[in-house]
Amino acid sequence: EVQLVESGGGLVQAGGSLRLSCAASGFTFVDYGIGWFRQAAGKEREGVVCISNSAGSTYYADSVKGRFTISSDNAKNTAYLQMNSLKPEDTAVYYCAGGGGGYGSTCLGWASYDFWGQGTQVTVSS
Repeated sequence: EVQLVESGGGLVQAGGSLRLSCAASGFTFVDYGIGWFRQAAGKEREGVVCISNSAGSTYYADSVKGRFTISSDNAKNTAYLQMNSLKPEDTAVYYCAGGGGGYGSTCLGWASYDFWGQGTQVTVSS
């Protein structure tokens, strides 16, 4: 069974940091596109950062460039999202996604993925 299990969310003050983890099972995570998405209350799901399937290139949303970093540990079949200098506008439910079949920057689009984590709440207070 394919599963993506997320952890690491929580409440943090503005300027703080969090590291989200996404542990995959049932498939090899890095053989496909990997993405992190977020959805704030009442807002549309937004691509945060992704690694494309076709070339392994990394793409970041403008809103998180210089603050967030995607990484993976192949031995653990796990992806990470390091979030630094957090802002209140980063508050959202964060989702990891795997099995991406897109190419290039299309990996920032949620329709590219076959598998999704359960979501983890990140709340940034002022």
